[in-house]
Amino acid sequence: MGRADARRAQRRGARRAAKSGGIRRLFTWKKMLGAFFGLCLLIMGAFVALYMYVDIPKANALAERQSNVYQYSDGSLLTRTGKGVNRQIVDLAEVPLEVQHTFVAAENKSFYDDQGVDLKGTARGLLSTLSGKGKQGGSTITQQYVKNYYLTQDPTISRKLKELVISLKVDSKKSKEYILAGYINTAYYGRGASGIQAAAQAYYGVDAKDLTVSQGAYLASVLQAPSQYDWQTASKTGKKLVKERWGYTLDNMVEMHWLDKAERDKLEFPVPGKAKPAKGMEGQTGYLVEAANNELEKQGITAEMRQAGGWTFTLNIDKKRQKELEKSVDRQLESKLDRKNNKVDATVQAGATSVDPKTGAVVALYGGVDYVKHYYSNATRQDYQPASTFKPLVLASALENESKTQNGDLIGVNTRYDGTSKRPVVGSDTPFAPENEDDQSYGNVTVQKAMNASINSVFAQMVVDVGPPAVKETALALGVPDKNFPERPAITLGTMNASTWDMAGAYATLDNHGKKVTPFIVKSAKHRDRTVEPVEGIGSQVISRKSADTVTSVLTGVVDSGSGRAANTSAYEAAGKTGTSENNKSAWFAAYTPELTTVVALFGESPKEGGGQVSLTGTANSGRANGGGFPAQIWADYTLGALGGGSRAQFDLEDVERGEVTVPTTPPTTPSQSASSDTTPSQSPDGPSQRPSQSPDVPPSQSPDVPPPSKSPDVPLPSQSPGLPGGGGPGKPGDGNENNAPPAR
Repeated sequence: MGRADARRAQRRGARRAAKSGGIRRLFTWKKMLGAFFGLCLLIMGAFVALYMYVDIPKANALAERQSNVYQYSDGSLLTRTGKGVNRQIVDLAEVPLEVQHTFVAAENKSFYDDQGVDLKGTARGLLSTLSGKGKQGGSTITQQYVKNYYLTQDPTISRKLKELVISLKVDSKKSKEYILAGYINTAYYGRGASGIQAAAQAYYGVDAKDLTVSQGAYLASVLQAPSQYDWQTASKTGKKLVKERWGYTLDNMVEMHWLDKAERDKLEFPVPGKAKPAKGMEGQTGYLVEAANNELEKQGITAEMRQAGGWTFTLNIDKKRQKELEKSVDRQLESKLDRKNNKVDATVQAGATSVDPKTGAVVALYGGVDYVKHYYSNATRQDYQPASTFKPLVLASALENESKTQNGDLIGVNTRYDGTSKRPVVGSDTPFAPENEDDQSYGNVTVQKAMNASINSVFAQMVVDVGPPAVKETALALGVPDKNFPERPAITLGTMNASTWDMAGAYATLDNHGKKVTPFIVKSAKHRDRTVEPVEGIGSQVISRKSADTVTSVLTGVVDSGSGRAANTSAYEAAGKTGTSENNKSAWFAAYTPELTTVVALFGESPKEGGGQVSLTGTANSGRANGGGFPAQIWADYTLGALGGGSRAQFDLEDVERGEVTVPTTPPTTPSQSASSDTTPSQSPDGPSQRPSQSPDVPPSQSPDVPPPSKSPDVPLPSQSPGLPGGGGPGKPGDGNENNAPPAR
């Protein structure tokens, strides 16, 4: 290296050294430490200023709450809720000491020693808010009391900071007993109960002073998630979680020396009694409000927010159609039951959901005889099997996947299957040989005829041909919930669980040419501070229009000349399917017109404590309560009224394969009846002039503007709509063959 090169290298080194030294001088440990302390002083100063600025405010809006308004779709009043908080303030001395301790053990073990705040928990809450994750736990009892009584539930940074300051002030000015009393008297426990006295009555039917430590531990536990942890409506997961929290609470009491270990080990989980609905929820009102609240909860409008009041909820419920549905259930079912003297009739529960297939709006809903008598909604319950109403979804999957039979034939409407009863399926690792109804064999039949007569053996084989996983995928896409959904041939019998709401969505999707329909009941939710957008009722194309329309074509045959003939009338065009679950525990009719999709079901539910599923056989002394009987009659009666006496709308079917058209050679049989008003169409001063026949197996014979047949009303002939796609079959009345064999094990 020359001298010039050496000098240049020396200058470069000097420049680097100078630069490095400048950075070190800028970030010395003294300067960094000074900056840290300066930041701390700045934060402390800001907090002191905030502490001086924020005073303990007056009680929040919840203490002076407004009512919520629930309206029909036309804006007319359905009901008001929350006119006054369901709360009765009790002195802390009235609450047993061990029950007081359950709340401290569950929420804030350091309550009696802390300064009213949990800095770590508050920091977690702030970080959660900043990251957009919403509310987080970790607050002390004092902070929760401050939030409930003085502030709001909004998970904002400003609210969190105010909560922190006010909690410090409240803790310094009020006793721990005052704060604990305020907390347990203002907290929301679910079931419309605010405060421990209302909660004790709502869950256990006792006063707060009579609560046991075990019951207190449950109430303290349910505060974490009132909707999720209510034992009567909780899912399996919810029950597991609340039971774990109940145990956690009691274990903490042992740790704090508030409960003896030996006594703790003897305690049993105190299952709460059935909920008692609030006044004003009688009839169908409570079911409608409950369905709306469940939907609102999913949209982020929590029970706590609704408790604060000031909301106007407009539902999609059409007032006229709602009344039509209620009257149809009364006419076609309740008027025939003897609930007091007949043990079978006492078990019958009816549920229904009616949806506009073009929008997804739930226009009518039937939850049970009366919300104050039967709290559990039969419209949304998911503890029964939809039975053979699932078979159209099997066909939809076969068409959508272009599946083939074991012989390599493409499955279509006129594909032939062996309809022999107890025929073992071919090509499945899971053995399955379902029995057809009455063990009847049909020989070589088309898919159309198999759907008309609901032949179990045909659709069991079709599930195998398509593949159970593929069938399940199609069903989930159409809207059937993934609940107890096995991937076995037995799914053809509808052995998963679903509600009338779920099945209405699936059938509405078929009605809507394969474009996904999600039923929703809340049209709008408005508050002075915010407006919530409704659920999007129409989604993407989940199966092709050709597949959906072909299934619709097949299901018109079921109504024209199959197991759904009780809904057949020339007053409207309809497509549908019957279903009766194993041992006749539920009976279904799922059907639609171009303008309306409705699913009606009967459930056999034991009236004894704890319920349980029982057989419907013998309902109204009519033998088997199958889907082609009472459910189809309710459906037909309601649909006729809901459509204003009928409709000329026709299904707009494109590029579909038509099934064979066969007119039944014999009319449906009926139980012998006297020529009384029960066997003739009923009259309604505010409804259509003629209703479907009320005999359990007799379909409506004529539209309102067609004179009645000359035959005796005991044996009416089903009217036929010329030119409609139909199918063959023996024209066997009732529900085809849904006397399902148990699934293969």
